[in-house]
Amino acid sequence: MKKITIAIDGFSSCGKSTMAKDLAREVGYIYIDSGAMYRAVTLYSIENGIFDRDVIDTERLKKEIKDIHISFRLNKETGRPDTYLNGVNVENKIRSMEVSSKVSPISTLDFVREAMVAQQQTMGNEKGIVMDGRDIGTTVFPDAELKIFVTATPEIRAQRRYDELKAKGQEASFDEILENVKQRDYIDQNREVSPLRKAEDALLLDNTDLSIEEQKKWLFEQFNKVSK
Repeated sequence: MKKITIAIDGFSSCGKSTMAKDLAREVGYIYIDSGAMYRAVTLYSIENGIFDRDVIDTERLKKEIKDIHISFRLNKETGRPDTYLNGVNVENKIRSMEVSSKVSPISTLDFVREAMVAQQQTMGNEKGIVMDGRDIGTTVFPDAELKIFVTATPEIRAQRRYDELKAKGQEASFDEILENVKQRDYIDQNREVSPLRKAEDALLLDNTDLSIEEQKKWLFEQFNKVSK
């Protein structure tokens, strides 16, 4: 089988990362979570006083973006990659509601997207990767051999996010999460730089009523069609 690039785009909390991680592990590809990269930049901005309350010091972030290095390392216990920010494991920190509520404004900044896309394209030079995010099939890898666009109702996505946080022992409010999901949808679709949209040649997957196993089966079938 030839090695290909797989781009999985879609709305927040659609299960894109779970799908992408499982497929990458199944076929022996490298998984890259582009959303985690923007979350890591957001975490850096919060922890370093760049994103204070609702104000972003864009000039300072522009100067420091070159010093923000994000990488992924396999967690032997979970069998999945963890996100590292400048050499520190931040996988759990970047999934907090504080980061979730602030990641969209950070990801709309053109210089942040430019820096992250450059890192992502470098990671994907050798093919044999699965990357998920908002603009992978449209901006990062427009020539990807397999593109998937994932959607589901806001309520279903909020419930999944709520269940995920509760399982980790974190406090969570369903109403707050649902509002955050809707706000992120609006920002993602209406930002000036690389707005969230389905690439013309992407396959649409509405997983509102699908189990994880049904999704995995469907995705693996699409992979087999393209990689032969």
